[in-house]
Amino acid sequence: MRHLKAGRKLGRNASHRLALMRNLARAVFTHERIITTVEKAKEARRFVEKLITLAKRNDLHARRLALAKLPDPAIIAKLFTEIAPRFADRPGGYTRVIKRHERRLGDGGRTAFLELLKEGEEKTRVRAAPAPVRVKEPTESEAPSSPPAENPPAS
Repeated sequence: MRHLKAGRKLGRNASHRLALMRNLARAVFTHERIITTVEKAKEARRFVEKLITLAKRNDLHARRLALAKLPDPAIIAKLFTEIAPRFADRPGGYTRVIKRHERRLGDGGRTAFLELLKEGEEKTRVRAAPAPVRVKEPTESEAPSSPPAENPPAS
């Protein structure tokens, strides 16, 4: 049983997986939208969102913890000064994974976009307006056979 074994292994050992997550996070913070496989995007989303939550605290200890997870001072500076203030009022869900229909050339892996939300953007998709409901009109066989009786005028 796999109790308490969260996370995907992605066919890599622990150090390779950590390096992959650091590289994907660096790319997301630099470009704000990347293309990767669906599985890597879902796993990198966890790593990226934890870093953004840490950066929202904006204190020295949070900065040191973020540098321990992602040892790139330039990217951490951008994270703390530009990206984290964008999500100051948001309680989570800073990224979105959008599945693409194009498969990866070579092994045919499923691909997806991993992107940061924009300022004030909602994560939920806007649904189209529901289709209008057609009211069934009575057919001639269902209509009353005799015309309605007229009320005599009141005098």
